[in-house]
Amino acid sequence: MASVATPAAGVALAFPGNKADRPFMCFLALDVGNTRLKWALYDKARPGARLLQQGAEFLENIETLGEGAWRGLPVPEHILGCIVAGDAIKRRVHEQIELWDAPIQWVVPSPTEGGLVNGYDHPTRLGSDRWVAMIGAWQRQLARSERQPMVVVMVGTAVTVEAIDDRGVFLGGLILPGHGIMLRALESGTAGLHVPTGEVKPFPTNTSDALTSGGTFAIAGAVERMVQHLRARCDSEPVCVMTGGAGWKMAPFMSSRFELIDSLIFDGLLALAASRYPAARFP
Repeated sequence: MASVATPAAGVALAFPGNKADRPFMCFLALDVGNTRLKWALYDKARPGARLLQQGAEFLENIETLGEGAWRGLPVPEHILGCIVAGDAIKRRVHEQIELWDAPIQWVVPSPTEGGLVNGYDHPTRLGSDRWVAMIGAWQRQLARSERQPMVVVMVGTAVTVEAIDDRGVFLGGLILPGHGIMLRALESGTAGLHVPTGEVKPFPTNTSDALTSGGTFAIAGAVERMVQHLRARCDSEPVCVMTGGAGWKMAPFMSSRFELIDSLIFDGLLALAASRYPAARFP
């Protein structure tokens, strides 16, 4: 599949590739998941930065980035990313980044950063995408001068459901299979069942609808249970935010009120970049 690169609305891009000739410094954020590499180019390394261009590439096509979507972009002053794929994928990403003379950092969850306290038993073992998404959600709330408990949901290849209290402490979270993994597991482990193209219905009356509805309501039920746990823990109503490539599929079937935010991981990377690169030469 061809690379997808989308200039931000109203932004004309005509940048030299030579680092010495670039008109200003920019920042590249990377989100390398289990299925795709998503990237966003900003004019600054801090929250509120202007989005210049963004895109996504399936992991099997990473080698096309250097001569495709990334060719002709300005050389980033800094690159910061989170990655859940393995070392082989990371090496392939680094090979593409070699077209620029730019340093790259990968987020490793720490005991505290971005205004959050990491309550995981072993903080560095928390998935970096989970940590960055939570930081993005928490920083968005602080920007509104609010401080409420939060449930942060990512719906992708896997689904994560995180709980943050009103002090900014990550209490813990759930991991469960995404729609695709659930359905493929049923197909491989159950005779006569095949990955469906059914609809989500409250009372399914055929196998295809039953499979599709079961996966959807399993995810919705996990979110609702975490909302209940956090409500009881904090004695106040949690804010619920959702992100991830499949978040839109869940939107119509959630019983809790929530906000769907596509850019949550990039919001977190911008917040982290602002603290990691305070002396960056951005306008």
